[in-house]
Amino acid sequence: MLATSRSVALIGVDAVPVEVEVDVSPGMPSFTLVGLPDQAVSEARERVRAAIRNSGYPFPTARITVNLAPADLRKEGPIYDLPIALGLLAAQDLLPASALKGVIAAGELALDGSLRFIGGAVNLALLAATSGESVLLPELCAAEAALIEGVTVLGAGTLRAAVEHLNGTRPLLSTPMPEGGPDPEGQLDLLDIRGQSQAKRALEVSLAGGHNLLMVGSPGSGKTMLARRAPSLLPRLTRAEALEVTRIHSAAGMLVGRGGLVQTPPYRSPHHTVSDAGLIGGGSIPRPGEVSLAHRGVLFLDEFPEFSRKSLETLRQPLEDGEVLISRARASVRFPAQFQLVAAMNPCPCGFLGDPERACICTPAQRTRYAGKISGPLLDRIDLVVRVPRLTVDELSRASGGEGSPVVRERLERARATMLARQGERNGLLIGQKLREHTHLAPGPESFAKAAAKSLSLTGRGYDRVLRVARTVADLGGSDEILEVHLAEAVTYRPRTLI
Repeated sequence: MLATSRSVALIGVDAVPVEVEVDVSPGMPSFTLVGLPDQAVSEARERVRAAIRNSGYPFPTARITVNLAPADLRKEGPIYDLPIALGLLAAQDLLPASALKGVIAAGELALDGSLRFIGGAVNLALLAATSGESVLLPELCAAEAALIEGVTVLGAGTLRAAVEHLNGTRPLLSTPMPEGGPDPEGQLDLLDIRGQSQAKRALEVSLAGGHNLLMVGSPGSGKTMLARRAPSLLPRLTRAEALEVTRIHSAAGMLVGRGGLVQTPPYRSPHHTVSDAGLIGGGSIPRPGEVSLAHRGVLFLDEFPEFSRKSLETLRQPLEDGEVLISRARASVRFPAQFQLVAAMNPCPCGFLGDPERACICTPAQRTRYAGKISGPLLDRIDLVVRVPRLTVDELSRASGGEGSPVVRERLERARATMLARQGERNGLLIGQKLREHTHLAPGPESFAKAAAKSLSLTGRGYDRVLRVARTVADLGGSDEILEVHLAEAVTYRPRTLI
């Protein structure tokens, strides 16, 4: 007998429908899985067999063929355990085959028949919302899928619970939509950092307009401390943005144990030994990388020149386009990657060039080679470069903490609200005609900007980035027009060289 159930496959962050066809026919007992399964899918035969028996149902001693259609789409992961098991039981008339219609099922089975957490529940629910189907998932990830409005989400703890629901003997209750994700705990505050007013200002400008920032300073000057306080300054995500971020993190299987949407901008800080695929995304079956996991948030790269040259160069395209395109022989996958880059580096290999207390021991050639690890095209895509000097103990004892994160965040939120009301996006994303329209300069400031561009030998891209930063400085100051003082501050963040 033939039975069919519905499931999905994740292609990037998009869920596409998969038909799970189960045929049980007379013949030598066997269990064949076809439809381009990976190793985890192929091993479902043993998990399903044990789960069905340990749940109290008979396993057929017959010729079993399971086809995952479409056959030319690669299937991966253990999410097909549940639909295969349901199809096998329906093929034996242990549950009505009609009950599987209009239901998308996915879940990993333990050998005792219990259901384990799977990634991609939000993506699966988004597909169900477009097709008008309900969703049957492990109860551990039902709340995640329930974030999508208009979808009936059923969470089952065991295979038996799922079968009893489909048989109508013990219906499952629909999972309600979570009220919201938890607020972040223990956020760091700018008050923890004494002095460094210029670096704090650069961080504020950077986060307000979505501009890329590079901090250069000796070890212990506070670069990493500043970067780690970025989440305390960023406003919460809108619902549309939160859904985008949650969708990516769900596809990566990172939402286990979390309730509600990801409502705070993500902050990712990979180690400099990260692989190219780990940073940008990829693999034989493409997965989102750190740049996509930082979508709508901050990607902090400490020890910037220590990342491989190839990895850094691959950042150029997502920094410009806000997405990552990964091409494979079978398909091309797009991952959102509208992140804000915050990077930190030492001024030289030993770290003490320009330090007030320790002398640099690097040769000029070593310094040039070190700075040369950051290519010109990549540096051209960084809007702000700020020096973070190491303060002496006496300077630290005299310095004040300055403004706290709540005060700065309030000013930043007002500036962001101005940007959104004026142009519908942050200044760092302005391009083309919208950039010219919203950064129009009066004759005096325009002459100043052109003179600065000539003095600094700015490229066209660099000039545009100066205009964007100046627009953000003006918004933070509550000015409708870009004045020379705003351009002057923006220009100070465009040094000729890193050393």
